[in-house]
Order: sequence, then C-alpha cells, then structure tokens
Amino acid sequence: AGGKRLIEVLVRMRDENGRIVPPGAFLPAVERFNLTSRLDRWVIGATFDWLRRSRGALENVERCFINLAADSLGDAEVRELIMKGVTAGDVPGSLIGFEITEAAAVNNLTRANHLIGELKPLGCAFALDDFGTGVSSFAYLKALAVDYMKIDGMFVGNIGSDAVDFEMVRSIHRIGHAMGKKTIAEHVEQPTVLAKLREIGVDYAQGFAIGQPEPIDELVL
Repeated sequence: AGGKRLIEVLVRMRDENGRIVPPGAFLPAVERFNLTSRLDRWVIGATFDWLRRSRGALENVERCFINLAADSLGDAEVRELIMKGVTAGDVPGSLIGFEITEAAAVNNLTRANHLIGELKPLGCAFALDDFGTGVSSFAYLKALAVDYMKIDGMFVGNIGSDAVDFEMVRSIHRIGHAMGKKTIAEHVEQPTVLAKLREIGVDYAQGFAIGQPEPIDELVL
C-alpha cells in the first residue's frame, strides 16, 4: 500500500456510434490482415505522446507497460520508434515497459532477446505475460532476460480454495525471485485471493480486486 503502481495500456476501439468495441471483436481482423505491428506502432506512439503530456502527474507510477505482438519483436520500425521516443529525452526509458506473451517469446526467442538487449540499456523493462501456460516455461525463462513475470490467471483465481494452485503460484514466485525477476499475479478478482498472494509474497497484483480499467487520462486526475 502506498507504493508506486505498474500500469498497463489496454486498447479499445469505438464504432461509428461511439460504442466501445472490445479487443476480441477487432483484434482477429487485425491479425488476419497482418496489421499487428502497425497497430503496435500506433499504440506506442499514442502512449509516448500521453506520457509526454502527463509525466509531471505520474509520480506514483513506476512503469507504463505496452503489449507487443509477436510480429513486432523483429519489426525495425517498432524498434526505431521506441528508441527514438526514449532517446529524445522527454520520455525516460525507466518509465517504459513492454509485455510479451510467453507463446510469442518462445516462438521468437532470438528476436525477443535481441529487442530486449537493445532496449534494456535505455532503461526499458520487459515482462513475460501469461507465464505458466507453456510446457517448458521454466526452461525458456532462463533464456529470456525479462524483468517481470506475470503469473497466468488460470493458476491465480482459485488459490484461496485450491491447495494445488496455491503451491503452483508459490513455486512460480519463488523460482522467479531466484532468477532475480519480480512477479505479477493476473486476474486477481477476490480479496481472499489477494490475501493469499500477500502471504506468498508476490510483488504485484492485477485485477478487479485492485482496480478496474479506466480511461487513460483519468490516471492523472
């Protein structure tokens, strides 16, 4: 309590009537037409612009995380956009983080590590999203120089009542800390789950028990 927060940028679209369209309704089309890198570039640019405008009101924010699709890991335009935004000096790399899903990282290991190696010296951090869903998670974790690991919600949601899930989350957290990585529990929806995560010592929690998604400009009010 009272510490700095990690925030994650979530993308929504408005239709012609101004109604919010959830990602599940438009991302499949983005992927089908190979537009994921183009969308990522727009999100990165819009987020950097917001950070430039709002930096003075973000004293309680540790990092702002942006999701990267698999296609963006080796995209030169994505890399140059990030590097240009950080080296310009008005958005410090220490305020920026990027999330990569476990599946994307494992299937693009070389490209992921290359991007991490280029951006970490600028102060940027990386989080491995959905950790635990892969069959060789721990083996690949050793090969990825990420700073945070997000424990998949399929393990987190029932730790208040399921002893096996509790032990799995505790094991993931302990191994993550042994590797020098901070842990984030996803889909924390109940106070009982949050209490169990505190018992384990998980570093961060994300979910409705902590806070609901809100328009980005309201973060600085």
